[in-house]
Amino acid sequence: MIEDKNQSRTDLSNLGEFALIEHLTKQFKINHKSTIKGIGDDAAVLDFKDKKVVVTTDLLVEGVHFDLSYMPLKHLGYKAVMVNLSDVYAMNAEATQITVSIAVSNRFPLEALEEIYAGIETAANLYNIDVVGGDTTSSTKGLLISVTALGEVSNTDVVYRSGAKPNDLLVVSGDLGAAYMGLQVLEREKEVYKVNPNSQPDLEPYTYIIERQLKPEARKDIVKLLKDLEVKPTSMIDISDGLSSEIIHLCTNSKVGCDLYENKIPLDPQVISTCEEFNIDSTTVALNGGEDYELLFTISQEDFPKIKANPNLSVIGYITEVSAGMHLVTRAETKIELKAQGWKNFNA
Repeated sequence: MIEDKNQSRTDLSNLGEFALIEHLTKQFKINHKSTIKGIGDDAAVLDFKDKKVVVTTDLLVEGVHFDLSYMPLKHLGYKAVMVNLSDVYAMNAEATQITVSIAVSNRFPLEALEEIYAGIETAANLYNIDVVGGDTTSSTKGLLISVTALGEVSNTDVVYRSGAKPNDLLVVSGDLGAAYMGLQVLEREKEVYKVNPNSQPDLEPYTYIIERQLKPEARKDIVKLLKDLEVKPTSMIDISDGLSSEIIHLCTNSKVGCDLYENKIPLDPQVISTCEEFNIDSTTVALNGGEDYELLFTISQEDFPKIKANPNLSVIGYITEVSAGMHLVTRAETKIELKAQGWKNFNA
């Protein structure tokens, strides 16, 4: 819920825009030499010298991307940052700065925004990010958060979606499908609460998958791991819309095909058990669920010994000629054409 009846409530109109910005951002510190000027002027000033600069933006909208009946505001601030950092890491880059813009209706008191910015601050501290600007404005509907993330990468390290070659191996970090199944549990408990507000859900069996939905982590560690292993991916993308959609993006940009092996897709035991409980196919969830924010990438076969048996990485397929198409190879060893059935913004 947005407000606690026992807590004080400070109306945003008491502050005004500039006082509000100063109040919410005074705790942010500068950590990067590339940040010459942060919050407090007409624009931030950054100096990346001889590095390439990567920039990405994501917008989160109440009622479309999140539901405040079960998304804590601090978690929302944290997740808004993670969604953007994940795109920076998918370029094999180091994330360095973010800007945060927020639009709120008058149903939100100052204390609610403080919670959101506490989540943003936690993310900035953990991932060593400078918060260098943004905007606040009013909204007639609800809450919107837009984060822009910047990063730096050398000419030799940058990785695009377009570099995969036939015979490359397809690799994924972590495990898939947990965020989607966490959302299913939260939605189910929301409906139960509507019927019986006195019911207390037992979420203990679902701790991992709920955390993957409410508090995802961008895989900064995988970028460092690959560098330490002296492996440069030939192509890379993050998994926000589902594995099948991201494979299709990667293959389309690289003009190649792919064979993805169903029995190689990494699934957490909690995902498997929850899929059984909901009577949902776990492969379908991994392919189409989205919001995992893992990294999907290709490597040359010569690099396989370097990643072999690493618990953070799973080889799930290999790249083929474009004429071979993009397929899922099932456990029964039949081939099914991959389709992009992940979350789509403008579907009814």
